[in-house]
This record gives sequence, C-alpha cells and structure tokens, in this order.
Amino acid sequence: MDAVCAKVDAANKLDDPLAAFPAFKKYDRNGLNLQIECKRVTTLNPLSVEWAFELTRANMQTLYEQSEWGWKEREKRDEMNDERAWYLLARDGDSAPVAFSHFRFDVECGEEVLYCYEVQLESRVRRKGLGKFLIQILQLIANSTQMKKVMLTVFKHNHGAYQFFREALQFEIDETSPSMSGCCGDDCSYEILSRRTKHGEASAGHTHGGGHCGGCCH
Repeated sequence: MDAVCAKVDAANKLDDPLAAFPAFKKYDRNGLNLQIECKRVTTLNPLSVEWAFELTRANMQTLYEQSEWGWKEREKRDEMNDERAWYLLARDGDSAPVAFSHFRFDVECGEEVLYCYEVQLESRVRRKGLGKFLIQILQLIANSTQMKKVMLTVFKHNHGAYQFFREALQFEIDETSPSMSGCCGDDCSYEILSRRTKHGEASAGHTHGGGHCGGCCH
C-alpha cells in the first residue's frame, strides 16, 4: 500500500498534469475553438469553481433527486471545493468556461486510480465531441501518472451518460459496483464504471493484499 500511496502523492504534487500533452490544451473541432487547462482547485479562480457548481446543479439536481442519494447541496459544494480536487476546464475565446471535469488521484480497493467525479458541459458545446475529448485527457493523465484505471459513478437512469461511457468510451462495470459486488444489486440507482490504463492491464488479475474500498493517502 505504501507504493500505491506514493504514486498518488506524486501525482498530486504535479503543477500541471497536462503539461506533457500540449496538443491536448486546445480543442478546435466541430465549430469549437477552446483552450483546455488543468488546475488544482486551490489555484483556481473561485468564480470558476462557483460556475462549475452551478452547472452541475443545473445538469444533475433532478437526476440526484431521482436516486436514493437525493440532492445535498452543501455536500456537493464541499466535494467540489475539497483541496484534493483537480479540474480540467475548457474555456472559449473570451476565457469563459464552457465545460469541466472534476477528478482526483486516489486509492480504491488497494489500487491507485484517477476518479472522475464530474464531466459537465454547457448545452451550447454538447454533441461536438468535447466530452469524449475530456475523458480521453483523463485517460492520458492516468497513464502518465501510473494510475491503474480511470473510475467514475453514473446513474442508471441517466441513459445518455450511461450509454456514452459504456459504448462510446468502452468503460466496463467495475468489480466494486453494487451490481457486481452483490451489496444491493438492482436496488441501487448507480453503477461504478472503470477503464484500465496500460499499467492496470499489466496488473489485472493480481490480488492486492490489504486493500480496502475507499480513499487513503490524504
């Protein structure tokens, strides 16, 4: 576990995980001309974090209310402002944010992972390949920081997002997902999805003694 936490700590000490991929700092396709940046929440303009929260609320509040979790505004705000949070931000020509991903480097069940908490786009930039591009960046970052996989949680009733991750991006239902672990099965309104990196594929099938489900290294 010490080696796992060391990789997570090293990733969290980076100034800019996107620095090694300058070609991915812009998105110039399908009528969009955007700049992409990657920052810790502690170095991000508070107005940008507030914009991200408001976009998440607009896009997700109803979906949360339809789940067993419910919409808990204070908890979501705290989560998005947690000092461990990283943000991928897409900005337009006026430097206004139009899309983001909130992610963290963490440990899940004894494996170092990049956990994607949110991918949210304003309506005007949807269906232009930008969401897929942001997830591909997360996969690049996960590979370059030697994380074993990219993980995320998706509501089953968010049919568009579920299909997007499972079909367009080839994410699998993770072994820790309720439907796989048997803890609540069909009664749960969400699945945990994952896609292994090259480092994760190399270690697939190996057991991780002493691992536990949940974060560490904080």
